Amino acid sequence: MTTANTLRSRAPFVAAATALVLLMSGCFFGGAKPAAVDNSDVPAELLPYYTQKVSWSDCGGGAECATVIAPMDWAHPSADTDITLALARQTATGHKLGSLFVNPGGPGASGYDLIHDDVDFAVDSTLQGSFDVIGWDPRGVGRSTPVTCYLGNELDDFIYGLPVNPVGSDAWLTEVTQSAIDFGQACLDNTGPVLQFVDTQSTVHDLDMMRAIVGDEKLNYLGYSYGSDIGSYYIENFPDRVGRIVLDGATDSSISVFEVGLVQTAGFQLALENYLTACPTMFDNCPFHDGKDAALATIRALYDRYDANPVAAADGRMMDAGVLDIAMSMALYSQDSWSFLNDLYSEAEQGVTDTAFFLADYYYGRDPDGTYSDNSLEAFIAIYCVDYPVETDPAVLAQQEVELQAASPTTYRDFPPVGDLTCAHWPYQYIGPPITELTGAGAPDVLIVSTTGDPATPYQWGVALAQQLESAHLITYNGEGHTAYNKSNACVDDAVDAYFTKGTVPASDPNC
Repeated sequence: MTTANTLRSRAPFVAAATALVLLMSGCFFGGAKPAAVDNSDVPAELLPYYTQKVSWSDCGGGAECATVIAPMDWAHPSADTDITLALARQTATGHKLGSLFVNPGGPGASGYDLIHDDVDFAVDSTLQGSFDVIGWDPRGVGRSTPVTCYLGNELDDFIYGLPVNPVGSDAWLTEVTQSAIDFGQACLDNTGPVLQFVDTQSTVHDLDMMRAIVGDEKLNYLGYSYGSDIGSYYIENFPDRVGRIVLDGATDSSISVFEVGLVQTAGFQLALENYLTACPTMFDNCPFHDGKDAALATIRALYDRYDANPVAAADGRMMDAGVLDIAMSMALYSQDSWSFLNDLYSEAEQGVTDTAFFLADYYYGRDPDGTYSDNSLEAFIAIYCVDYPVETDPAVLAQQEVELQAASPTTYRDFPPVGDLTCAHWPYQYIGPPITELTGAGAPDVLIVSTTGDPATPYQWGVALAQQLESAHLITYNGEGHTAYNKSNACVDDAVDAYFTKGTVPASDPNC
């Protein structure tokens, strides 16, 4: 999940452009304790967390699972407010070099599910042979102490519901503002105080604790997409504990949330144009045959048409341009999914909603029966609202609208510049450190993988992060899609595998 296409599609409820908490006592789980690590620099009040025993048990699919405890607030640990983190691992099939933690991104994606259900998708056989591969649900996500907001069909209404009042009217602004307030209040009511502490910095501390719990002196880590945020902040906060870290689909942690959305908006526009250029020769059923510019105009007209006159699906949900947009973005994540765009646009011309809702529901984790398979959207919003400050200056918001329209004139939706209403009315505001460039001073070699045609984490972000981190080495993949490792490109795979298993880094960018 990425910032831009979630935020763009949900305007203005999330941005105009852009279970109750399981509280555990201080009792730690029993089981065999791994090799002791040096915790001499861990503050005394945190030692019980770093030295807890972890009990792994068979949870099917060849995986072992466990639950560990973390303080809700790392600055003020208390057994009364401890939270839980759920882990899954596939043990090394060969000579074990250590553990390898993997995060699939989001924020809000489940690392537990990734490793439990499809470790082959996470890492290749080389790394499976050399490492215990571990995924976890970060705080706020899935099986860990979760963010829970709406129950039943309330989430449907929040994601897919359309305003009753005319866009831009005072009544409209009151309506969408109240929707944002109600959502945040529901998250607070159903989640509790942990809602304030689902930020990335807290997750970085969780990761360091888990490193110690599994018995590793140094962290080996593979972070995809938003997972690179976790990894880059780990490098910055704990440079002396960095083992081997790869950040694929890297993000630039020095930019604002608006800049994130702006660059991603341009990235999806570029990916759309690349699809349209390739479409007539790539697909027999390509709906566009009059050139890229004509195709872009057709898609722009579809956006305008469905914002003015939404169409009902069989279940009563309405397809507006927002649904069309999130469906398009979902299909642009990978070149392998471009074929869905042919059906999407052909159907949209005829007022058919099947593919649009199929792709949008897949993105949001909505099952055919109307239930949601995970809490990824709610976690996504909760994490971003405390990870970034919110812009509220009307003049700045107006200028941002102009820049967004220029970045993607095809998919731009003409909403008034009201900003991120959800985060502006969130129960807790930004709590992180100043947003600035990271250096990771003193850390050993790390790898940054960035793809030239990545719409979700555009190439320039990887370049920027590689320049900022003092020990970073860039691997460029010249291709399409989001992230590059373990996707059948031997050049990328060989470089990453050699680094993890042997510690070698490329003498220069291999330019795969």
